[in-house]
Amino acid sequence: MTLDVALLRTAFPSLASGIAHFDGPGGTQTPLAVGQAILDTLTGPLSNRGTSVASERRADDAVVAFRAAMADLLAADPSGIVYGRSATQLTYDFAKHLSRGWTAGDEVVVSRLDHDANVRPWVQAAERAGATVRWIELDAATGELDLESLDATLGERTRLVAVTAASNLLGTIPPVRTIADRAHAVGALVWVDGVHYTAHHVVDVDALGADFFVCSPYKFFGPHCGVLAASPALLESIHPDKLLPSTNVVPERFEFGTLPYELMAGVTAAIGVLASIDPGDATTRRDRLVASAAAVHERELALRTRIEDALAELGPLVELHSRAAERTATLFMTFPGRRAADAAAFLAARDVLAPAGSFYAVEPFAALGLDDVGGLRVGVAPYTSDEDVDRLLDGIRAFLAG
Repeated sequence: MTLDVALLRTAFPSLASGIAHFDGPGGTQTPLAVGQAILDTLTGPLSNRGTSVASERRADDAVVAFRAAMADLLAADPSGIVYGRSATQLTYDFAKHLSRGWTAGDEVVVSRLDHDANVRPWVQAAERAGATVRWIELDAATGELDLESLDATLGERTRLVAVTAASNLLGTIPPVRTIADRAHAVGALVWVDGVHYTAHHVVDVDALGADFFVCSPYKFFGPHCGVLAASPALLESIHPDKLLPSTNVVPERFEFGTLPYELMAGVTAAIGVLASIDPGDATTRRDRLVASAAAVHERELALRTRIEDALAELGPLVELHSRAAERTATLFMTFPGRRAADAAAFLAARDVLAPAGSFYAVEPFAALGLDDVGGLRVGVAPYTSDEDVDRLLDGIRAFLAG
């Protein structure tokens, strides 16, 4: 199982720019096949969904194909796949839907590891309902969640636990299934932010123990949008505000207005590209996705290890904050006595894109004690080449030597 990076890179016209992209956690580059699917859908015969003519059927086919493709990617039920403008929008929407039943004395659990999109919607919804917010703490020394603090947060009034499947800042992969089992034991729902995780690992929503799982296709080659996966039965129990004539059918009743059929087609195409990376002898799309993800993971781990080893040679000039035992190929670092923003600018002048900042990860950034200091984030993607890594490391060395 060896990923052919050179072949994969030919699918991405933007890589001809010469930029070495380490900004994957913020959004990947887009394959030509995805852009073509969007173009073909948008410029072909296209109407609102229906069955009477080809343009109506084309719209309906785009929606059905999108739900089926996302279901294969997440090992979910197509009838539980909800389209959204973004993962943030979906989380805010469902925070509103779910919090209708919360009252004073109820409790909501969030974590210090999460992107703010899986913190603030729940905190704000709890405040409106008069519910109490409790926190799973982050051990800054290890980059791991403190599960003892989880046990202290859970009780008979816990209504929901929100946790990331992988940190967009540190790459940390917490034990989601363990957290979910403990939450379910007290009758709480579990909302999992899978935005960063989905780009790097095989997803099985049920195996994770997630009642709700959100992700963002633009993190794995697709267009800018968000997706929620949940069981249709659970979605049936939730009643959002909606227009009187709009359907009450699940999952459509959570999708407001006319759907962007062209973006849905782009997502389906992106999943097709993911499945084609290194499918081996697999025949079903799900099996091709699993095989390809394994090849990507092996490659990304090798590149991450190579970068970590090179940074270790620089000693105290670099402080690597990504330390968890299980994590993605995403590294967050600071440079004692130097500004990470200066490092990012130095690298950008060499066409190496590794941005600096806190990346909306307000809580983990603060837990690390970096409130006033930015960090450099390096994210490896499936199309990252060995030459890209050479340029990154040479750039960091040159910056530190300057």
